Amino acid sequence: MASKAKWTKKGKTDGELTFEIDRDTINKGLDVAFKKVRKNLNVPGFRKGKMPRQIFNKMYGESALYEEALNAVLPEAYNKAIEDTKIEPVDQPKIDVDSLSETEPWILKALVTVKPEVTLGDYKGLEVPKQKRTVTKKAVEEEIENKRQQQAELVLKEDAAAKDGDTVVIDYVGTVGEKEFDGGSAKNYSLELGSNSFIPGFEEQLVGHKAGEDVVVKVTFPEEYHAKDLAGKAAEFATTIHEVKEKQLPKLDDEFAKDVDDSVETLDELRDKIKADLKKQKESEAQAAIQEAATEKAVKNAKIDDIPEAMINTEVDNQMNQYMNTIQSQGMNPQMYFQLTGTTEDDLREQFKKDADTRVKTDLVLEAVVAAEKIKPTKKDVDAEIKSLAEQYNMEESVVRQALTDDMVKHDVAIKKAMDIIVDSAVEK
Repeated sequence: MASKAKWTKKGKTDGELTFEIDRDTINKGLDVAFKKVRKNLNVPGFRKGKMPRQIFNKMYGESALYEEALNAVLPEAYNKAIEDTKIEPVDQPKIDVDSLSETEPWILKALVTVKPEVTLGDYKGLEVPKQKRTVTKKAVEEEIENKRQQQAELVLKEDAAAKDGDTVVIDYVGTVGEKEFDGGSAKNYSLELGSNSFIPGFEEQLVGHKAGEDVVVKVTFPEEYHAKDLAGKAAEFATTIHEVKEKQLPKLDDEFAKDVDDSVETLDELRDKIKADLKKQKESEAQAAIQEAATEKAVKNAKIDDIPEAMINTEVDNQMNQYMNTIQSQGMNPQMYFQLTGTTEDDLREQFKKDADTRVKTDLVLEAVVAAEKIKPTKKDVDAEIKSLAEQYNMEESVVRQALTDDMVKHDVAIKKAMDIIVDSAVEK
């Protein structure tokens, strides 16, 4: 194994790692290389794959095995050198061979990009804006009204014109320049007028019309419309109104309250419960705002060397993977997502890249707080985190343990504890 390792810093986040591979490790690598190479050797006088090592060395020279042997032992030797020098690479190294001696240790040099140095500033007792946690009577009544709207029934209007808030059942066929276009037609489509779910100007032109009427709706697609072939173009929709329905709201009484929430008996109890839920929500929002403001200040107070591009790219990759996994868990593949949104993978990468620098700096500062506070998660912390993740994602704990190593979980727990130190000590003013 690598017996010596030396780190020489060349720039703020770059340097040269020189390390050796000892003869015992080299010989083991040569054995592995020979066994792999001789499988494919056809040499007169020997069965395929049975050629003796001495004969191979005499015919080809042991140096013919060096490249294969180096490939076998290099990863472990490089990792050992990283441990010995306590550096934290953030990208694949560029490795050059300095010496492949027949009798001495092999010497290699690697150009390595490492994490930037962080000098912490103030991160405790930071002043953050005072958060509002008061739940007003108006907010409670608005939530009651939202629930009332959700409980509304759609009732058919006989011989009455449609108005904002009504739902119309329509057929429509869209044309641009008298030519129909993909996705521009539907039958028996339910559209709530005023919902702004259609192209601007479409819903307004159906207001005042009755069931059985035909309406030619004229609109212009927005300039930033996702379908580029339609953006900015004038279109007509031949529309037939089949039905007009209006919302019938339930009475605000105890029966309504029980329909909304079977854990209450009266409207007053529902109001009390909604108020309590809104207080929890306000508290959660306040904590999130404090966390954002405090960590932003802690990052601003820290001195951080320039972020290597490799770290930015890794952060963008992680965000992309998480987002795509969420999309796929909802039953949509990436190709379908990009088609529906009118975007590309490059567009999404650019979107995530905007805040990548801030996210990387935040992680670096939190890791520095972990080191400064000597935070070392225990086995109990790891078990609790795995249990929490299992409950959050509705998975068995054993499945979570298989997916995550203890080191990964310890890192996440340590980061959370560092965040708690910053947030819990923050002062609202």
